[in-house]
Amino acid sequence: MEIQIRRFKESDIDCLVEILKLNDQYKYPIIDGPSAMRRVANCEAAVFLVAEVEKQPCGFIRAVYDGSRALIHLLSVHPDYQNRGIGSALVEAVCAELSRRGAPTVSATITEQSVSFWEKKGFRRTPVFLVLKELRKTR
Repeated sequence: MEIQIRRFKESDIDCLVEILKLNDQYKYPIIDGPSAMRRVANCEAAVFLVAEVEKQPCGFIRAVYDGSRALIHLLSVHPDYQNRGIGSALVEAVCAELSRRGAPTVSATITEQSVSFWEKKGFRRTPVFLVLKELRKTR
């Protein structure tokens, strides 16, 4: 199985939303839905990569680097393609891009269920909590 990693294209949106839904990661469409994907794609600080197998999107990762801190916001791989190295390839690719941009470190927002995956990639737990405040209501 050959994995291709490339930049996000608007034509990916429907597939990526489906991946999020299949992984129960589509709780906040205002920050993860189609309009958010378009905003991220147009943000110079963002890195938005998609993994393809046989020209079909099967996973993606989103990160940002503000000149001081780099943060991976989201990693999602289609359930049919999990445990095949796609998540690892996406993490490696985004870390390489963040490093190329000058990021000295990278953090990731993760779930309790994914801790071991991230630790295998060299990440370690830090005593930080993520909080959320909605500035605009979803329509």
